[in-house]
Amino acid sequence: MKRFGKLIMMRHGQSDWNKRNLFTGWVDIPLSSEGIQEALEGGKKIADIPIDVIFMSSLMRAQMTAMLAMSTHKGGKVPRVMHPQESHLERWSKIYSPETEKLCIPTYVAWELNERMYGTLQGLNKKETMDKYGEAQVKIWRRSYDVPPPEGESLEMTAKRAIPYFTHTILPLLEHGKNVYIAAHGNSLRSIVMYLDKLTKEQVLELEIATGSVITYESKDNVWHRGMI
Repeated sequence: MKRFGKLIMMRHGQSDWNKRNLFTGWVDIPLSSEGIQEALEGGKKIADIPIDVIFMSSLMRAQMTAMLAMSTHKGGKVPRVMHPQESHLERWSKIYSPETEKLCIPTYVAWELNERMYGTLQGLNKKETMDKYGEAQVKIWRRSYDVPPPEGESLEMTAKRAIPYFTHTILPLLEHGKNVYIAAHGNSLRSIVMYLDKLTKEQVLELEIATGSVITYESKDNVWHRGMI
């Protein structure tokens, strides 16, 4: 029987702009001190799960989360960031010891896993934005499936980049028995959950993924089953 790998997904810890209640989107903001602790605590939850490959978004808060989480891992391996599209980095970062290479976990950066881009809302205070445009309008921008904020992305648009990347790049690794860890964002992870759980566009709107939380998936009889740890 074919053995599928385990999928571990973690939303980044609280960022400094989460703490300040600002729309963040693609603005590259680091974790807050609370977010650092969330990442470390999330890492402890997966410390005993073997991890073969890591994926993270191109945004600092997801990358910090991945590295902090892996700093608590008990597997004895180190994340090694790969640079397949950057010729100098790819060539000059070659490892010449097979033994050392076995101690590394290949780690890939993918912009396709980034948060939704919030357009002209980025950097604005969420409460002040509701006071200006009305709570109902801001709720539509934040929680509808196919209505984007001004000059930004809807959840549907986010899903159209996150799901193909998952199915073309990550899913084949899982199908070959690799355990994969993804550190990303609320909306890109919601998109992947939507695909795996076959959620409707109405159902996915009810899905909330807290900062620092961990979602796992395992395949049984070719059906993916979700768990929370």
